[in-house]
Amino acid sequence: MLSQIVPIRWQSTLPVRICPGSNSAGVNIHHCALKYSMLQKELTQKQPAGKKQARAMPWDHLLAPRSVVAYLPLTAAVILLFLGASWQLFSVHTDAVHYACYALTFWRGGAAVNLYPPAAHCAFLPAATLSLPPLHALPREYPPLTLILFSLALLGPLQYYSVTFAVLMALTAASIYWLLLRYARRGAALAFALYLVIGAWGIAVGRFDLVPAALTLLCVIAAERNHWTAAYIALAFAFLLKIYPILFLPALFIAEQQEARRFYTPQQPLTLTSLPADLWQTLRDVRRWRWKNTLLFCAISLAITGFFALLNFQGAVVSQLSYFANRPVQIESSGSPILFLGTHFGYPVQIISSFGSTNVVSGLQRRVEFSLDVLLVLGYLYALFLQWRGKLDVTQAFIAVVLVFIVTGKVFSPQYLMWLIPLLVYSGAYTRFWLIVWGLISLLTTYIFPYIYTLPVRMPVPYKPGFIESVTARNVLLAFLTLAYLFNWWHIRSTRTQGGNEVGPSTLSEYESNSEDRYSTSVPLPP
Repeated sequence: MLSQIVPIRWQSTLPVRICPGSNSAGVNIHHCALKYSMLQKELTQKQPAGKKQARAMPWDHLLAPRSVVAYLPLTAAVILLFLGASWQLFSVHTDAVHYACYALTFWRGGAAVNLYPPAAHCAFLPAATLSLPPLHALPREYPPLTLILFSLALLGPLQYYSVTFAVLMALTAASIYWLLLRYARRGAALAFALYLVIGAWGIAVGRFDLVPAALTLLCVIAAERNHWTAAYIALAFAFLLKIYPILFLPALFIAEQQEARRFYTPQQPLTLTSLPADLWQTLRDVRRWRWKNTLLFCAISLAITGFFALLNFQGAVVSQLSYFANRPVQIESSGSPILFLGTHFGYPVQIISSFGSTNVVSGLQRRVEFSLDVLLVLGYLYALFLQWRGKLDVTQAFIAVVLVFIVTGKVFSPQYLMWLIPLLVYSGAYTRFWLIVWGLISLLTTYIFPYIYTLPVRMPVPYKPGFIESVTARNVLLAFLTLAYLFNWWHIRSTRTQGGNEVGPSTLSEYESNSEDRYSTSVPLPP
């Protein structure tokens, strides 16, 4: 009877795994046969026999975590990323060149710019920096700990600094790829390579944003496995390299309290009348909340920032805050098309180059910035509200927060997509919907930079053919995606709970305990 339900090739392994008592007396044969029948149905749906199964074998090798073939997409992606950044590797006006100048002036003082000819390399530095002694010149727009990253590339020849830095970023991309192979669903690493190429083709190895992105990925991986101390440490160092991860701290804190069952989560549908009581029920347990890891996060952040503040308080604290507070609306941000639209209503715009970018100044600027700030606060609070109600897990909360931050910010740089890509693929966001919508956002971003920026047309970037139209289309798509994610249109947040294309140990466990590990990496059953 059993031989008719399960193919012979599976009989040697499945009886012990599905019916552990099948070799002992008194086993319920009918119950065991039912389990075999359920598994056979799953196998029929997910791994067709015959020729279809034979054709799936190369794909299985491509997605297997321990297969050498699984690293072929990474190899192809790195080659393409170097080709995309090749025009910048020996330019004198790139971000990597700025990193070199920051590292040199920190370690050797302002006079070190003479070690990096031509003079145009470090011409962006203010005159005050050139007179500072060693260990006092800090980056204007980046947290001071980034000097560690910038200094690593100094180990190579200075004239090849950009190349050395690109190699370091390629190794960072490889580390993210390995983490996804090891801890994410099958296909996540492949999707990461694809998203990185189409969305960050010209910048991935020329900027350092992959490093904080890797740390935030480590944070959610650790959090989902209840390694909370490691999660907070990873988030602290991500924040010390880039400011935006500080927005994740409340989401991580909520996730920790919910896992420890020390955080009240309303079960019934909320109404305006019941909301105050539910909030009070949550806040009244404040003494039961876990604070150790949050205090550890604060201690690490304050200790490292304090160390650099002793060297240069202005550069370690004040400079970054004033840099972002005083920046006007950047040309690719969501507010830019609104300001250009205002020209038809008597509000002319002025294009200026400042703060390392092309910006728009208008009489409507303050109103647009205020409106975006209000939307940022509302969207951020709504994301935390969804997590409080148990509708978002920690990874989804991180994604929602980044989407809101990018779409409502007064600055949009193409490297911002790299903040999202590891989190998206880890959450399983490579279904048809995501491939279409996120793919269009990525392609438009790459079309804007580097393609339109480098067009040999003698006119300001905002007036180059297709620029403002592409920016508007990209930002509209991004706003649509943010709303769809927050309100879960078409259930786009449910990517990791949808069925996969393989049968693995997690599938077998469903029949044994009626529970599924949503975050386990599935591998094919042995023949």
